[in-house]
Amino acid sequence: MTTSGLGTTRCGDREFRWGQRTYIMGIVNVTPDSFSGDGVGHDIEAAVAQGKRFAAEGADLLDIGGESTRPNAAAVSDDEELRRVIPVIERLTGEVSLPLSIDTYKSEVARRALSAGASMINDIWGLQRDPRLAELAAECGVPLILMSNQRGRDCQNIIPEVLSTLRASIKLALERGLAWENILVDPGVGFGKTLEQNLEIVRRLGELRCLERPILIGTSRKSMVGLVLDTPPHQRIEGTAATVAISIAGGADIVRVHDVAQMARVCQMSDAIIRGKHQSKG
Repeated sequence: MTTSGLGTTRCGDREFRWGQRTYIMGIVNVTPDSFSGDGVGHDIEAAVAQGKRFAAEGADLLDIGGESTRPNAAAVSDDEELRRVIPVIERLTGEVSLPLSIDTYKSEVARRALSAGASMINDIWGLQRDPRLAELAAECGVPLILMSNQRGRDCQNIIPEVLSTLRASIKLALERGLAWENILVDPGVGFGKTLEQNLEIVRRLGELRCLERPILIGTSRKSMVGLVLDTPPHQRIEGTAATVAISIAGGADIVRVHDVAQMARVCQMSDAIIRGKHQSKG
């Protein structure tokens, strides 16, 4: 399977050449209440050390988040979110060569993060909460990840629902001036979906190819793995590995993970099988 028709997206000083291999996004949660148990709270040094370790372990970019996205998590103000993420972005910009993504749905937080050195925006609400993110991404010439989020709404037929919300987000992004090559999509595993729907998304991920944009998927340590295997977050590596491999077979271009070293090996092996030949990093 190849996805070379998706072209190339530039992020920072890196080019993501879609279809050549699977790219790895390492998660840096600068939160005290991450569902996965890996949040480093206000410990800037721990966050920087984690980012540097992920870079050494094979990550292609880092996603910095200052607000927990777990269900029923307390909302965080712009000021608090900025207080958490900006020092980490400023430090990592100087200490790793990887592009940094800001995981936020707030345009002011994203603007400050881009000024601090981030070069991608990851919006878990797909512009539903703050459409100005698309204008900001267009203005700054950075990629924007649009996620399908079903929280607060009822949906019975998950794949058509995901496709519908992502098409709406893409349309809005284009209307706000964002370049086609700077749009990425994420089906939003875990965000308002049932276990059965999350499993179906991974199983039918290839159907998102009709959107003709690179697909990011985040299954790492999520409840879908815990519910199937009856394991706590820190014991979900094998389950996550299965979802990553199957997602790559379905056409995933980026996998967003907590356990970079292990998932880098899963990606390398999966790419050797799915893409037909061994792909060295580059």
